[in-house]
Amino acid sequence: MSVKICIVGCGAIGSIFGAHLAHLEDVEVHAYDVWKHHTRAINERGLRISGAAHFTARLHATSDPNEIPLCDFGIVATKSTHTRSAIEQTAHIFGADSAVCSVQNGVGNEEIIAQHVRSVIRGTTFPAGHVVEPGHAAFDINGDTWIGPFEPTNTPYARVEQLAALLNRAGLHVIPLQDARGAQWTKLIFNASTNPVGALTLLHHGAAARFPPTSALFNALIAEGEAVAKALGIQLHGDPRALVQKGASAPGKHRASMLQDILAKRPTEVDFMNGAIADLGESLGIPTPLNRALWQLTKGLEHSWADPA
Repeated sequence: MSVKICIVGCGAIGSIFGAHLAHLEDVEVHAYDVWKHHTRAINERGLRISGAAHFTARLHATSDPNEIPLCDFGIVATKSTHTRSAIEQTAHIFGADSAVCSVQNGVGNEEIIAQHVRSVIRGTTFPAGHVVEPGHAAFDINGDTWIGPFEPTNTPYARVEQLAALLNRAGLHVIPLQDARGAQWTKLIFNASTNPVGALTLLHHGAAARFPPTSALFNALIAEGEAVAKALGIQLHGDPRALVQKGASAPGKHRASMLQDILAKRPTEVDFMNGAIADLGESLGIPTPLNRALWQLTKGLEHSWADPA
C-alpha cells in the first residue's frame, strides 16, 4: 500500500517537499493550496522545480480539501499567519493514526495544529525558495531539515522516523531527533535577526550581513534570542551566527521571506518570530528590547498599508 501525504500550503517550501516526495513510487502526494492558478498549473503541467534541483513532478493539487483522501502524513508549509485557517480546512484529512509535521517559520504553529490533529511533529527546515509563477518554484538554497515529536501530543518517535526515511529517500536531507526544540530555536533566532532587518531596510541577506551597522544588529538580536532559549532550558542545535554567514555566502541575492512579504504588502510572520521571543522574554524576566522594537516597527509598517487616519 502506498503512503498518502498531504502538503498543506504549496508555496515554495511546500512545492519543494511535495515535488521530491512525488518521485517515490510508494508515496501518493496531494497538495492543498488556496491559490487556484497554482494548483491548476500543477495538475496541467506538473510541478516544476529549478535552482538547487531541476525536475518536474506529477502530483495531485487542489484548492478544495474535500478532494483529498484520508492521509497518513501531513506537512504544513503555509505562512505562520495562515496556520489556523489551513489546519481548520484540512483537519478532516488526518485520522487518529495520522501525523502532521510543521516545517514553518517561528514558534507556535505546532500548538495551533495540535488543536485539530492528534499527533504533531515539530519541524525545522533550512531550504529556501520562491514561487516563480504558477506551477514553478525556485529552489534557492538547499539545507537540512530536523523533525521530532511535538512533546504535548506524545507523538510516537517511530512516526517521526518513518517520515524522515521517506523524505530522505526522496532526495531531501532530514534528521530525526528525539528533541527537536534546539534545532527549531536555532532557526528561530536566525530568522528573528535576519528577517525583520532585511524587511525594514530592503536589503537582501548577503548585503545586510556585510554592512557593519546591520551586521551588528544581527548579532545583538541573536544574543537576546540565545538568552531566552537558555532560560527555557533549550540547548541550541548550532550557532545562529554561522547560519547568518552561510546564508550570506550563498549565490545570488536571496531576499528573506519577510522582505518578500513586505514588498508584496502581505502580513508578515513577525508575531511568530520577534513577537514570540519578546513575549517569552517578558514572561521569563529576560530583556529583549531589540526584538520588541523590531516587532513594533514591522507591525507599524503593516498598519501603514491600511492608510490609517
